[in-house]
Amino acid sequence: MTLKARLLEKIQEHRPRTQKLNKEFGDVVIDQVTISQALGGARDIHALVTDISYLDYQEGIRFRGKNIPETFAALPKAAGGEYPTVESFWHFLLTGEVPTQEETDEIVSDFQARAEVPEYVYDVIRALPKDSHPMVMLSAAVLSMQKDSKFAAAYHGTKKTDYWDPMFEDASDLVARLPRIAAFIYRHKYKNGDIIPAKPGLDLGANFAHMMGIDKPYDDVARMYFILHSDHESGNVSAHTTHLVASALSDAYYSFSAGLNGLAGPLHGLANQEVLDWILKFQKQLDGAEATEENVKKALWDTLNAGQVIPGYGHAILRKTDPRYTAQMEFCLNHLPTDPLFKLVNMIYKVAPGVLTEQGKTKNPWPNVDAQSGVIQWYYGLREYDFYTVLFGVGRALGVLANITWDRALGYPLERPKSVTTAMLEEWAAKGGRK
Repeated sequence: MTLKARLLEKIQEHRPRTQKLNKEFGDVVIDQVTISQALGGARDIHALVTDISYLDYQEGIRFRGKNIPETFAALPKAAGGEYPTVESFWHFLLTGEVPTQEETDEIVSDFQARAEVPEYVYDVIRALPKDSHPMVMLSAAVLSMQKDSKFAAAYHGTKKTDYWDPMFEDASDLVARLPRIAAFIYRHKYKNGDIIPAKPGLDLGANFAHMMGIDKPYDDVARMYFILHSDHESGNVSAHTTHLVASALSDAYYSFSAGLNGLAGPLHGLANQEVLDWILKFQKQLDGAEATEENVKKALWDTLNAGQVIPGYGHAILRKTDPRYTAQMEFCLNHLPTDPLFKLVNMIYKVAPGVLTEQGKTKNPWPNVDAQSGVIQWYYGLREYDFYTVLFGVGRALGVLANITWDRALGYPLERPKSVTTAMLEEWAAKGGRK
């Protein structure tokens, strides 16, 4: 059975559940909103629905009910690789089922058939100023493909219950093409336009490594990185933006391009770039000395006393070490345990939580995914760290595009929260709450 046919079965099984909840239990209250939440970016308001991933305060991300180690253990691995293929993970996100090797191979073949990028997309990238940020290039490239959207073409003649079908097609096309677009941006911008063509027969992660010009085990780095960065439930900026724009029945190209623009912000995906920049400066501060608890602690306090933050530490939801950090740390312990930059990052991990706890200004003194990810890229020769958010974008596509396919399958409506004025908040505050 093809992925699309199995997805249709899962959709038909799921629709009655949401319909029953909406019809019979629509008035059940699941949350309340405080003034601080309304003024604080709608933080922690339970108002979005997704079955694809869930972020637990203590446990971290679960993809379709599985934590990161369980996900890596369950899915079919690439031949000769340590990590699952992105293709098997795509099947898993869409259906909640672990694919067989045969089903995975079928998606690998399907993605290879979809992966050819129209030449006009490369023309758009070439037409941009060479010093444009690579995220501008990626977002523009995605948006340029909108003219070929299957969802946009089918919209007027398609039943609402079938909207998921062309959305799935657009989503699959995008996921398959993004590694080629990303690799082209890298080689065009940083390698004098020396483009490496895709190689037939490789899975998505292996082909990306090949097109980037980076040897093994970077194919496994790519697989791991794209899976870890794929989804973080629906409330983060890139996921929520993609969902919000798609709720207007915009196609996957409009929606994902918008999500990428949110990902490019320094409080979201751009953070990994800023973390590595800080770590490299930190390394210079040590002036060649071996990282120890004493000198790292001093350097951390110097950073905080200068009114700066320790980037890569803290998280909006998590209250412990991000499991995505842990997964990457384990890769480093296996593949680059003596690398000076990794040893510094590991020492910061040992010292920073205590320093931040002593300072007393953070709810979560533990590292997030950004504290580790740049070190691996740097080690394998990808030193142009303003490109790192592009890598994040390729991975994030998996989660957000799976989500908007299900949004259309379940007929979720246009998203339209209601606003209030400051005066109204002041009035409710004086009364002790809304009556």
